[in-house]
Amino acid sequence: MHAKGYFNDTLHRKIADKVSTQNYTCARCHMPMADNIDALMSGEARPDKSNKTHTDAISCYFCHTIAYVKKAHRFNINTKARQADGYKPTLYGRLENPDSSDKHDSVKNPIYGQKVCMGCHSHKLNENNVTIFRAMNEKQNSLGCIKCHMPEVDGGVEKMDKRARGHHASHRFLGIHDKAFRKTGVDMNLSKVDDGIEVTLTNKMKHPLIIQPARAKFLKVEVVRNGNVVWQNFKTSPSEDKQGYFAYFFTKDGKDVTLPAHATKGRAHNLEAKETKVLHYTIPTLQKGDEVQVGLYVQLAKDACSGIVDLSDTNLTTPQLIKQEKLKF
Repeated sequence: MHAKGYFNDTLHRKIADKVSTQNYTCARCHMPMADNIDALMSGEARPDKSNKTHTDAISCYFCHTIAYVKKAHRFNINTKARQADGYKPTLYGRLENPDSSDKHDSVKNPIYGQKVCMGCHSHKLNENNVTIFRAMNEKQNSLGCIKCHMPEVDGGVEKMDKRARGHHASHRFLGIHDKAFRKTGVDMNLSKVDDGIEVTLTNKMKHPLIIQPARAKFLKVEVVRNGNVVWQNFKTSPSEDKQGYFAYFFTKDGKDVTLPAHATKGRAHNLEAKETKVLHYTIPTLQKGDEVQVGLYVQLAKDACSGIVDLSDTNLTTPQLIKQEKLKF
């Protein structure tokens, strides 16, 4: 997923261009290898597909040359190691005795267990100090991220591993796009109560359920009788269910807006890290043979995004099932 950037991530590119066709302020995290990053962010230059430093997105080389992460108010800053001309670069990581090669030196750096992920995945505030992205809090370190998103797998990371290492951290960066992985983040339980059902959601993750402003996660609750849906928790849009729709919401000068870049206020209906919520649904009287189905879905681009950019040729707005539970009566 780190290889996806401006040129091959449709949603990111269209939203970035909608925010501004002049300056590309997203470059700090989405195009960090750019050899003219300051010019991109100031508007003196635009993303260029013929520039290899622009098409790398977040490359292996970039992440493994971060020497330090500076915490800051609006967003954190990755500090890269400076390399003198004519000398081999130094790559950093977590291995105790990393292998060097004729192309680079390798050194263990403690930040790769402490805060390397916090350079981009901690928080982002817009120009009005409104939070538009939040994944990690200041007390967290990168080990929690690595444990889940970079699980240990068998074998060495290199095809020719001189030390024949028995395992390494996967660099697939598993996330919401992986069907099996996304089932592991939330526990969902159903129970019958006097006037309906209760859905208990437990966020097992070390970050909130919703961390990105374009994304939405929601519940679809249905009562099925003789193969037909006789009741549902929303009619046309899942956002109608205020308790079961998790997303960011923004306003600018009192008016609802989708783009968070210039919002003056923002809030999130969220399930915080390790939080449990019980959602109550009043439903029609159940009959013998009825089945209650509850699905937790994700939309990579919530419906509101289609109102500002054309996403008709993508499946970004198509809800994708995270997990489903059923009760038979």
